[in-house]
Amino acid sequence: MGNTTASEAAATATTSAVPHAATGTHGRAKPTGRPPRAAGAAPRTSGSSHAERVFLVQTAFAELGGSAHGPGEIADFTGLDDSVVYRILQSGVYQRSFERVDRGLYRLRASAAQLAFTALDHRLDGATSQTVLRELRRATDDGLAFLYMVAPFSGAQRQCVDMAVGDSDLAELSMTPRDVLSVTRSLRTGASGRAILAYLPGVLQQRVLAEPVPDQAGPGVFSNNDALLTSLAEVRDLGCALGYEECMVGWNSCAAPIMWDGAVMGAVLLLRRKSVMPVVPEHVIEATKEAAAELSRYGAAGPTADRA
Repeated sequence: MGNTTASEAAATATTSAVPHAATGTHGRAKPTGRPPRAAGAAPRTSGSSHAERVFLVQTAFAELGGSAHGPGEIADFTGLDDSVVYRILQSGVYQRSFERVDRGLYRLRASAAQLAFTALDHRLDGATSQTVLRELRRATDDGLAFLYMVAPFSGAQRQCVDMAVGDSDLAELSMTPRDVLSVTRSLRTGASGRAILAYLPGVLQQRVLAEPVPDQAGPGVFSNNDALLTSLAEVRDLGCALGYEECMVGWNSCAAPIMWDGAVMGAVLLLRRKSVMPVVPEHVIEATKEAAAELSRYGAAGPTADRA
């Protein structure tokens, strides 16, 4: 087949759930020990067309993790012939989709992030998120509602982008700005962190597990990695995460993931004082899950003009 165009090659740079081959194009068996795939990812198939092979190679960078990879490693992961992978990488360097960082090592160019920003543009506006968060606050008897999204420059952290807290100045949370930066950004602390972490690819989960628990975390934080992994399975089973003094003393929480096109993008978090909510009740769980589902529906749809 003919070569793919520059726009076609670049447009695949952020794809994270693309079919996979099991054997090489020249018949040799390929290793099967591959990193865990993201929840909801499509099954892999053999790459029979040139365009599909480009997708497979670019997806390998996302699923393998790490900073850079060689043609042989990518060939083993995708099941493609080494020479095919090498030609795709070389073409990608010319098309500015990949860059060569060392002898025989390649990685996605930073310009791939611009494609991601473009893909997410118009998915969700502030007015929509405010409406959803205020409704969550009303449905939970004035709980504190927050919207967290995956941090764009780390891939394994979160950041708060919106909230509905009424007249609260958040001083009642007893958190300093330093606490907010260190505790609420970590994906291993808090219900919203675990609600996101549960649906991230295995390579990113392992990166988070290797991080230390923030010193400012609450007494309910999962400091043991085995317990944390068990909790992630429970999050996937329940569709939400329940937190008991994970981020701060005296506050319990419920969080549900926001999913766009099968990928986790963030989480809705509901906070209430432990004295008022010693156990997260069913109506709070359902309201939080519904808020996340509503934001998931908006994000998974096209631009506002297309939804009209």
